Amino acid sequence: MERMMIHEIPGFSFGQVQDLAAGTGCTVILCPEGGVTGVDVRGGSPGTRDTDALNPVCNREVVHAVVLTGGSAFGLDAAGGVMKKLEEVGVGRDVMVTVVPNVCAAVLFDLKFGSMEIRPDGAMGYVACEAALRELPFQEGNFGAGTGCTIGKIRGAQFSMKGGIGACAFRQGDLMVGAVVACNAMGDVLENGTILAGARDDSGRGFADSEAWLVAHGQRQRDVFSGKLVGENTVIGCVVTNAAMNKAQATKLAAVAQNGIARGVRPANATFDGDCLFAMCHGTVQADPDAVGILAARAVEEAIVRGVKAAESLHGRIALRDL
Repeated sequence: MERMMIHEIPGFSFGQVQDLAAGTGCTVILCPEGGVTGVDVRGGSPGTRDTDALNPVCNREVVHAVVLTGGSAFGLDAAGGVMKKLEEVGVGRDVMVTVVPNVCAAVLFDLKFGSMEIRPDGAMGYVACEAALRELPFQEGNFGAGTGCTIGKIRGAQFSMKGGIGACAFRQGDLMVGAVVACNAMGDVLENGTILAGARDDSGRGFADSEAWLVAHGQRQRDVFSGKLVGENTVIGCVVTNAAMNKAQATKLAAVAQNGIARGVRPANATFDGDCLFAMCHGTVQADPDAVGILAARAVEEAIVRGVKAAESLHGRIALRDL
């Protein structure tokens, strides 16, 4: 197994746009020829678009783009801009009078970071899709959906840190598997089982251990998420691979890839998380689905870490590199 750049996986390209002053942005994962796609939603407070069609019993054959976006539910508008651009260039399913691009999306909450008045919209999605069509290298940290990401919010904003978007990809023979993940977690990010970044302790230099803090305070405070933490936590991402899979296998791949979130973020899949992973498959490589899943989970886990390491301090949220 060897590492590779995610944009080297054939059939996929990536585009991002961000507004650093507003603290938000969106990321487009593009598959112009269409990718067999599955989704797995684990968080208790998700925000998604067109995911029902990914159910293996539905007749949606392929997806042309996945959008990861800030702006909470408002950010779903970015997908409309992606559709507009793809229609202009003839990407989508042919319905005789036009083409209809199949575009799915997932959102994260960044409205309290930067300016809540500016959210990803159709114009931003259009520009991000244009960038994806140029097939540029993927940028990590404060880019796209990672712009407004923060982590370690369990103790409040003053103890939180800057999150970000990251990517990781592996090659094993002809098989290629990668992941793009935006980490906006309530809790901590771990590397090799050790807290790397997250909720800081009173000194501001160490970590409080979000899981331990939640357990210690969960009985005394029945709804530890009430008020300022509700809806602010999410890990969203997309696995891409050149493995040949059907929709049921792609759906299972998205589910197995969630193991990467469970290993890299604690706590994960909480009540007010919107954790969601897509899996897009475009290629002819025959591979054991379990082997693909192992690589996908590892890519998700490492993409989370890479996004946090690449993030820069912004709007008062300290980044790992400045701690």
